Amino acid sequence: MARNDGIDRTIVRNHDLKTPEDVAKIQEHNERQKDKYSNQDIVTERTAMNVHFKAPTAGYAEMFEQLENEKVISTRGLKPDAVKYGELVFDVNSAYFYNHGGYEFARRFYADAYKAAVEIVGGEQYILSAVMHADERNRAMSEALGEDVYHYHLHVVYIPVVEKQVLWSKRCKDKSLVGTVKETIMQVSRSKKWESKPVLDADGKPMLNAKGKTVLKSSYSVLQDDFFRFMRSSGYEDIERGERGSTEEHLTVTQFKVHAEQQRLEAVTEQVAKAEQTLTAAKEEMRTTKTAALTAREIKEMGKQNPITGNISLTPQESKAIKKYAVIGLTLKAENAKLHEQLTAAKKAAAVWKQRYNALQEKYEELKRKSQPYLSALKAAPEKVRAFISGILAQTRDEKEHKPPHHGGRNIEI
Repeated sequence: MARNDGIDRTIVRNHDLKTPEDVAKIQEHNERQKDKYSNQDIVTERTAMNVHFKAPTAGYAEMFEQLENEKVISTRGLKPDAVKYGELVFDVNSAYFYNHGGYEFARRFYADAYKAAVEIVGGEQYILSAVMHADERNRAMSEALGEDVYHYHLHVVYIPVVEKQVLWSKRCKDKSLVGTVKETIMQVSRSKKWESKPVLDADGKPMLNAKGKTVLKSSYSVLQDDFFRFMRSSGYEDIERGERGSTEEHLTVTQFKVHAEQQRLEAVTEQVAKAEQTLTAAKEEMRTTKTAALTAREIKEMGKQNPITGNISLTPQESKAIKKYAVIGLTLKAENAKLHEQLTAAKKAAAVWKQRYNALQEKYEELKRKSQPYLSALKAAPEKVRAFISGILAQTRDEKEHKPPHHGGRNIEI
C-alpha cells in the first residue's frame, strides 16, 4: 500500500530483452519451465493457479520467426544487435488485492489490465505471452499478517513495433509513383516505439521551454499514465497513478506491520471481552443455582417427630413438596456440574486470550517504538527519506528471478 496512506497505486515496468539468452530466461520464468527457483517465495503448489490471458503457441523466439515469415512484422533494415523483444510488468501493491478478496479479484483486474496491454502494444498479434502470476508469496505481508499473502502481477512479453510507410523510390519506372506510399508495414523498432512525446498545454499545443524548445515527456511516463487511465475507465476508481520512483512498497513495510499488529491487537481485545462476558454469565448462573439450593433449609424444618418412636410424620402437602424438591435437587445437581464445567472452560479461555493480548500488546509496542524514528522522519521530510531509501535499494531492486541478465531494462519513469 503506497505510503500506507490508504491509496493504492498502479505501476508498470518495461524491460528490454536484448539477447537470445535474455528471452530464454524470461520465458523460463514466466512460463514456469524451471524445476527449481532461487526465489524461495515462489510456491510451486500454486503454479497451476497462474492465469494466461494469452498463452504462447511455441517458444518466444519461434513465435517471433513465425510472425516475421507471415509478414505480420518486419525486421527490414534492422541492425543485428537491435532490441526485438520487450516485457511489460503490470502491478499494484499486494495489499490492494488482499483487501479486495485476493485471487478472484486479481483475475478480474488483470483481465482488464491485459486489455490495456493490447492497446499499449498496438494489437494482440504482437503479444507473445501474457500471464498473471499467482504463486509468488509476499513475505513481508505474510509475516505481518500471520497468513500467506500473494503478490499478483501480470507479465506481458511483446514485440515493439511501429507503423511505417514504405515509399516508392526514384528507381520506380512509373515516375508518377515516386514518393507515394508503396506499402505500410509494422516495423520492429524499440527506439521508435518508446520515443519521448511533447507535453501539451491546455489548448493541446506543445509546450516550449525558456529557449523555445519543445518540452518532452518520457514515453515511459506516458505509459504509466495510459495504464492508470485505462484501469480507472474500467471501473477501478480506488487506485491512483504511481508516483516517480519505485520505493513505495519498500517504504511501507514497517508502516504496514504496525497497522497489521494494531488490527490484530484490536481483534484479540474483542476476544478477551467476549471471554470475560462468558465468565461473568457463568458466575451469575452459579449464584442463581446456589440461591435455589437454599430451599433445603425449608425441607429440614418440615414434619413432626414422634418423641417415643422417633419417626417423622408429614402432612400430605409436605410430602408432595419433598418429592418436588427431590426432583429439583437432582436436576440442579446435574446442572450445577455442567455449570462448573462451563465456568472452568470460561476461566481457561479468558486466561488464554489475556495471555495472547499481553504478548501482542508487547509486540505492538516494541514494533511501534522501533518504527517511530522512521515514521517521524517520513512525516517531516518524505522526499528526502524516499530519496535515501531509493539509493539503498537501487542495487537490489530488480527481482531475483525476473531480472533479465545485464540488459537495458528500466523502470517506468513516473
